[in-house]
Amino acid sequence: MPRATSRAGATALLLHGDERFLVDEKARATLEEWGKELVSDFGLDTLEGAGLAAARLQDAVLQAPFLDPYRVVFVRMVPANRAESLAAAMAEIPPTTRLLLTVAGRISAASKLAKAISTAGGQVEEMQHLKGRALGEWASKRAVERHGLTPAMAAQVVRVSPPDLSIIDSELTKLAAYKASGAKLAPEVVAELLAGGREDEIFRLTDNLLPHPTAQALDIARNLTRGGMQPTSVAYRMARHIALVLAVKARQERGESLQQVQEDMSEHRFVVQKAFDAAQQANPDRLEQALKQIRDYEWEVKSGQVDAELGLDVLLTRL
Repeated sequence: MPRATSRAGATALLLHGDERFLVDEKARATLEEWGKELVSDFGLDTLEGAGLAAARLQDAVLQAPFLDPYRVVFVRMVPANRAESLAAAMAEIPPTTRLLLTVAGRISAASKLAKAISTAGGQVEEMQHLKGRALGEWASKRAVERHGLTPAMAAQVVRVSPPDLSIIDSELTKLAAYKASGAKLAPEVVAELLAGGREDEIFRLTDNLLPHPTAQALDIARNLTRGGMQPTSVAYRMARHIALVLAVKARQERGESLQQVQEDMSEHRFVVQKAFDAAQQANPDRLEQALKQIRDYEWEVKSGQVDAELGLDVLLTRL
């Protein structure tokens, strides 16, 4: 079958930059949009960027579609220092191929790969770190459009959270879930729900949570509650960590590597790595049982059966 040489119909998108959260999100949205017209599993070809050779990428780009109207080639997280080596594969992009490349880091506008994508009629987008006003505007827009929250709530989240989009979005998701339960999100409730500057202590707590809570985990939990954090909020963070470890454990059992898990999950790469390490020694049944125990604790607190702080101590001894 003759190769198309016209670049007029080429669809190519290169995403790079220091803000990994935005790169991953734009990549997912693009794949979802491009995948709407695919009718078979043959239409999507996903290639890992690490170790990818230009010849292998060129073969994928030039391959003709089988049952689908076009092929989607997704190159996932090319190391920034190897991006230049793939430029040669962009010499010809048939109109029947849609190419999406993501780069783990920032490349310059003058790079060979960026120029090759532009020459092929594609687009190059850089996702920069959001700071100050730009970060506040992003959080406000996301709170309103994605989570049904107010700009004031978004501003409160930004004030008490590290400048990490994945953490900010996670906190907004938590507030939205609380609101969806029918409870009122008063300012003091929002303050109680947000982990804020206690993130380091939360990490220390989760580090000492599996396979069984240590004595240090009990001390950290008590310090968090004495510092003003609600015991049920501490339990929520514990449940979120255990649920993440359980999800990572399922991926491990499918044979996925740490890099694959980090690239597919929206959580911060450091958080996923910690969960990956914990999952290696974790038992899925025990993780599920721990989630049930936390659920029971929260119900007992809300129904007035147990004191929240004392119940948290008991919960940790049972996990």
